Amino acid sequence: MEVAGPHTDIVKLGWATSYVTPNLENKLKIYRDANIPVYFGGTLFEAFIIRNQFDDYRRVLDKYDMKFAEVSDGSITIPHEEKCEYISKLSEQVTVISEVGSKDAAKIFAPYKWISLMKAEIEAGSWKVIAEARESGNVGLYRDSGEVRQGLVDEILTQIPAETIIWEAPQKAQQVWFIKLIGTNINLGNIAPADVIPVETLRLGLRSDTFDHFLNMETK
Repeated sequence: MEVAGPHTDIVKLGWATSYVTPNLENKLKIYRDANIPVYFGGTLFEAFIIRNQFDDYRRVLDKYDMKFAEVSDGSITIPHEEKCEYISKLSEQVTVISEVGSKDAAKIFAPYKWISLMKAEIEAGSWKVIAEARESGNVGLYRDSGEVRQGLVDEILTQIPAETIIWEAPQKAQQVWFIKLIGTNINLGNIAPADVIPVETLRLGLRSDTFDHFLNMETK
């Protein structure tokens, strides 16, 4: 935390790792002492929902004094109206981050679908919406090769403010692409702890991948 903390806005405990993390309360305290918000991955939410245990999930949030929660449906299928109801209810308790996109590479949403889902979830109470990519960076926003679905991103940005979206970008090439497109302060997610400092150098134009990009901007 001493090294990466100053460059970290929020921490997600991936998928449902929090459920099996020893000394979870101590881990949460480390982030809180550093004034960094932390939340459980959306798969934990889904694990409760698929078992009809929404109230139990809310009690878990209370037990650990969580201020943020993720609502997702990347591993389960629920009607979108129902998902938005969960967002609305949880937003009365915590700050909600919702996730759009499937973890299944076979499920490819058209741009208009991404836009309509994001709009509905923001209206339901989401503070930010995450554009899905998984830890592998080859689903959702990306083709199976890891290449950005550029047309999809361009269309999303015509309707949804960039500052409202957290773009999952676990691969360096993806991080570079988004930083060049949107700018230094773009919200990037699914950044591994060891990559926080390297990503910060990309944001500042202090790595070869973005060095010329920002230098050219300064000279214009």
